[in-house]
Amino acid sequence: MKISSKKYARSYMPGYTLVETVVTIGIFSIIMLGATTMLREIFVTSTQQTKAINGVDQARLVVFNFSNELRNSTTANNGAAALNDASSSQIILYTTFGSNSSTTVRRVRYYLSGTSLFKGIITPSGNPLTYNSASETVSTVLTDVSNGTSTPIFYYYADTYAGTTSALTQPVNITQVKFAKMNLLVKVQNIRTATTTYTIQAGGTLRSLKTNLGN
Repeated sequence: MKISSKKYARSYMPGYTLVETVVTIGIFSIIMLGATTMLREIFVTSTQQTKAINGVDQARLVVFNFSNELRNSTTANNGAAALNDASSSQIILYTTFGSNSSTTVRRVRYYLSGTSLFKGIITPSGNPLTYNSASETVSTVLTDVSNGTSTPIFYYYADTYAGTTSALTQPVNITQVKFAKMNLLVKVQNIRTATTTYTIQAGGTLRSLKTNLGN
């Protein structure tokens, strides 16, 4: 009997050692962490920039409307004076601006609470027309206001105001007010830790109270 002998070759598959696997996973994790952080910062920065731009644009719209409301202020439908309150953080006036009718005079109130500026509107109703405080519609017109208690939002001036005249001191005598100004310090949050503020000012003459017509 013939016995044949065969040689068997042992083959080895190339691979990674445990140490190499751990190092590879570590490097991959670091790369993914870096990429995630970078993408997060891109999106956060973009959001903050958009918020900053929107905040400034909204503040400009607020002061624009306020100026028009001042210029169109007039005696209320119930006979109340055009200017009702003139504090440093609140103003109440009667105006036809924004009304559906030129004969309808709305009561407009701006006031600061915390870091938000609110606007309340009362449209007169009934016969005779009256202003029911319970019907006041209040909306937030601006957030991230940085005036606080140290920087007034509203300034008031007498009929001698010529652009550089000092404002009337509080408490203001309403009968002396002929010009009012809104002064907003808006936080520009282009980054999360930013404390920079942007100042936006605008005002107008209460035409129904104007006495210096030659100015």
